[in-house]
Amino acid sequence: MTERVQQLGDARRGKLAGNLAGFGRALRRAGVRTDAMRIGLAAEAAMLVGVDSRGDLASAMEAVMISREEDRGVFRELFDAWFRDPELANKLLAQMLPSAEGKAEPSKRRPRVREALAAPRDAVKPAQTEREIDFDAAMTASDRQRVHHADFNALGAAEYRLVERLARDIALPVPTLPSRRLRVAGDGGVHSRMHWPGVLHEAARTGGEMLRLPKLSRRRQPLPLLVLIDVSGSMERYARLLLAFLHASTRRAGRRDVFAFGTHLTDLTPAFRIADTDAMLAAAGAAIDDFAGGTRLGDSLAQLRHRHARRLTGRRTLVLVISDGLDTGEPEALEHELLWLKRHSRRVLWLNPLLRYEGYAPLARGAAMLHRHADAMLAVHNLSALEQLASSLAALMRAGR
Repeated sequence: MTERVQQLGDARRGKLAGNLAGFGRALRRAGVRTDAMRIGLAAEAAMLVGVDSRGDLASAMEAVMISREEDRGVFRELFDAWFRDPELANKLLAQMLPSAEGKAEPSKRRPRVREALAAPRDAVKPAQTEREIDFDAAMTASDRQRVHHADFNALGAAEYRLVERLARDIALPVPTLPSRRLRVAGDGGVHSRMHWPGVLHEAARTGGEMLRLPKLSRRRQPLPLLVLIDVSGSMERYARLLLAFLHASTRRAGRRDVFAFGTHLTDLTPAFRIADTDAMLAAAGAAIDDFAGGTRLGDSLAQLRHRHARRLTGRRTLVLVISDGLDTGEPEALEHELLWLKRHSRRVLWLNPLLRYEGYAPLARGAAMLHRHADAMLAVHNLSALEQLASSLAALMRAGR
């Protein structure tokens, strides 16, 4: 064991701690949740598995540093790019390379990996390691505080990337309703009923004595979700960020169908089945051919009614229309389609980024029609609004139609 420690480099005298800290900071820049405890666990894992096998070393570090499925692909690409010597695995943690040379071509890497590798990767000096780590953490906290209430449309390029990563960590629990299926409940409930087969089974085990009375209650399941997101020119800065937010926040929801609309309707549901958010955004970008164009919500809803009406599950679907309401179609056609949508859904909620303006009023023809027929209008223009979205949805579902 002593020889293995000397080969890897002692944490007090060698470069192991600095190398792992640099790799951990690269993961953090790529949006992976990494802290000092996980970096320490990675060092212990490297000590245990050794460096005879590159695959074993990568698997051991991945097991202790990665906790989300969507981060595994990012870790593997970044590991290959950060440590460029696959033949001499015993030197992987003994040096930090000045350039990122990996198996994947730069154009084929995930955007999170490219952004992480774009930062300077000079050799870490022992005297500067702690200072650089503290500086990074302080800047992250400062940026989070500063952009928390900033409008998405007013962000710079670096701030936009930061906000996009932060938005992926915001939870959006989809409201649930009791289903028709029953389950055995431990303590029952207000709407529970006696589970007589279970009562007889328990009595047979206790000699005929009814010591426990199992009950049945209805299972709860999330509402089916239908998302219609505007990808016109006025929504360009909001569309990508809100797609990333919805993909990550509704990952554990039940059925979800996503469509983009501009001059026509585009089905993004297959892209949303991809686990990695960056890969989903790439697939969505390839599928949308009217991005940054005009807005014809009425025509898009007509396509939804003719081609995808089965996506609306009875009258239980929660519909989210994400748009600024600047529609260029005929308001009469839009009203006809909105009335059909309301008849076949449980709620139609309008998520409007223009609510960032104090005293906003939906005066445009399309906006006025949406405001008239939507059950509620909610803001989605900054991180604070996204965090309040879950509580707002819950309150609206409790209220009467």
